[in-house]
Amino acid sequence: MENIKGKVVVITGASSGLGAAAARQLVQQGAKVALGARRLERLQALVKELGADNASAFRVDVTEQAQVDAFVAHAVARFGRIDVMLNNAGIMPLSPLEMLRCEEWGRCIDVNIKGVLWGIAAALPHFKQQQGGQFINVSSVAGHKVLEGGAIYSATKYAVRVISESLRQEVKAYNIRTTVISPGAVATELPASVTAPGVKEAVADLYRSTAIPADSFGRCVLFAISQPADVDVNEILYRPTQQML
Repeated sequence: MENIKGKVVVITGASSGLGAAAARQLVQQGAKVALGARRLERLQALVKELGADNASAFRVDVTEQAQVDAFVAHAVARFGRIDVMLNNAGIMPLSPLEMLRCEEWGRCIDVNIKGVLWGIAAALPHFKQQQGGQFINVSSVAGHKVLEGGAIYSATKYAVRVISESLRQEVKAYNIRTTVISPGAVATELPASVTAPGVKEAVADLYRSTAIPADSFGRCVLFAISQPADVDVNEILYRPTQQML
């Protein structure tokens, strides 16, 4: 894993699942990580595991732009710079539209779209100033396929891909790289955000029978970051071998 040692990676949604798995693997390869999420006690436990020299915790709600700005500023103050912004925080409140779970729709849009936008807005000035950096934005297989009950979630994950592609084109002059990672069923707490009757049970069954470990995501992050500066890995789409959807 070349080109990872010494890099500073800012991770949202780092208290569990994909974000925590990526943090562990990054630190193993010599990176420094700034960990952000709402559950500060989880972050502090992860910092204790990884070592205070390698990791820092910051409570952040990605739906609040000022908090995301403060998180990135904290990372710069703590480690002197940032090299990668991993916009990982997300929720998956699947349900048929006819259920009219409007509050869930709004929360999904706020976390999955605005959370990514606020991460971009916070990190981009630093990347421009240092003439380099990398965004890694997390989409989903649902950002490539639309299934019944997934209208809002898929819309948000398609949006992440659209935003990332436009960003990719806009930041070439600053030597900034842009990667989208789209996982399938990975064993995390994400299915817990599905609460609609009937849908919740079906998703739980799918994940029990199919999901692969979160380390799979961490390996994708390492691959994207480790490439030479002149290689920009723009998209990684992966699933469990057994996943049909």
